[in-house]
Amino acid sequence: MEISINTPALLFPAISLIMLAYTNRFLALAALVRSLHAKYAEGDKESMLHGQIGNLRYRLRLIKNMQAFGVLSFVTCILCMLCIYLQKPVFAEVLFAMSLLFFTVSLLMSLLEIQLSTKALEIELSGMEDLEDPSIVKYIKRKTSREGVSKK
Repeated sequence: MEISINTPALLFPAISLIMLAYTNRFLALAALVRSLHAKYAEGDKESMLHGQIGNLRYRLRLIKNMQAFGVLSFVTCILCMLCIYLQKPVFAEVLFAMSLLFFTVSLLMSLLEIQLSTKALEIELSGMEDLEDPSIVKYIKRKTSREGVSKK
């Protein structure tokens, strides 16, 4: 396979956009941590906060690693372009493959972080609604069955 300088250049906008999305997720999580810290400092030391803290720590580590793999993808993409410019096609191909691999790992971590984010929202909902099970599907079923009973 022979790659031109345009091939790794195609990854630049994708990597840049995903890094922007990761930064936005980090900023939202940082705001949430600050908000929870303020609640905790006010004396609101509910068990729901303790459930959120472990989840937030893990999500922060994931976002840090997502960003690190995104940066590694970007750097290997740049080095790939340099190797193409220096006419070192074997090194360029290896670096391009590494860039794709780093980008894939970053995206998979992002998927995991989204799953954890959803779980955190379910914990939050269960704390507000006193649900027996924090599953959103069961919550909706319970709500719709109550409405059906109250209309009769």
